[in-house]
Amino acid sequence: MKQLIRFVRDHWRADFRPDLYGVVLLFLGVSISFNYYVDLEDSIIDSYRREPLKRISLYFLLYAFAYYPTAALWAFFHGQKAILRQRNFWLFSLSGLLIFSVYAGFYAYGRWSRELFGGEIYSYVFALLSNLHSLLTVVLPLWLFYRLIPQPESNFYGLKPKWSGLRLYGWLLIIMVPLVTFAAFQPSFLQNYPAYYDTQANEFFGVPEWVTALGFELAYGWDFVPTELLFRGFLVIGMTHILGRGAVLPMVVTYAFIHFGKPPGETISSVVGGYILGVFALRTRSVWGGIIVHLGVAWLMEAAAFLMSE
Repeated sequence: MKQLIRFVRDHWRADFRPDLYGVVLLFLGVSISFNYYVDLEDSIIDSYRREPLKRISLYFLLYAFAYYPTAALWAFFHGQKAILRQRNFWLFSLSGLLIFSVYAGFYAYGRWSRELFGGEIYSYVFALLSNLHSLLTVVLPLWLFYRLIPQPESNFYGLKPKWSGLRLYGWLLIIMVPLVTFAAFQPSFLQNYPAYYDTQANEFFGVPEWVTALGFELAYGWDFVPTELLFRGFLVIGMTHILGRGAVLPMVVTYAFIHFGKPPGETISSVVGGYILGVFALRTRSVWGGIIVHLGVAWLMEAAAFLMSE
């Protein structure tokens, strides 16, 4: 626990400026309020599901609006404006944002779900593919970028197993338990969780329901792996050779923006969680701790929702 506190404290002391953090928090507050006032993601961007290029473009504009002003503010307040003129800054950041925009806007799995098994278990296949398509839309493009573009990282943006310091993340999971418990009693929580619901897929396959539920929860959990790989891996570990510790803050703001379709409390908490996990990734050069925390919290929320809905 002491090491956890020291990592965050040291980063805060080196990076914190009241003017910078104040402006960024104001920007975040206005953006989050605007999103939930107009229902930006769910009612506007998601209305273009049948027009993938428009949907992907809107997501890219949304994430770019989060990332670049924050990066520019950090560079300005820390006297590092020359970073914004570096070719690699734009190559890496544009690639990362584009990859996640394609992931967010991708919807071909809707058609695939109607075609597999004759569409008889459309809902279940849809739920699986909506979580597994990140293999194609995130992991594969990041791997190609990693192999084709010269860069100093040698462990695929922190994905290579590195188990030292995992006790730190155990403490984070313990801290999250009361927060998840509190969230479980909020009306908006049960409107979104549990993510799993009965689709009669077990009857189609002739297996107990716990088998199809387990399949769903594993696919649901997998989807957090590419998220960690891109945000804490690519945008922090992969960008430190350009931005140094400045890679954390733009990642945090963009990470909050990807939660705009979630309950407001989850979006707000993602700012704190994203900051802490970003600092840890920066210090440990690994995303595995974040993956473990993400999976732990996600499955804790699923368990809490199952208990509350009984």
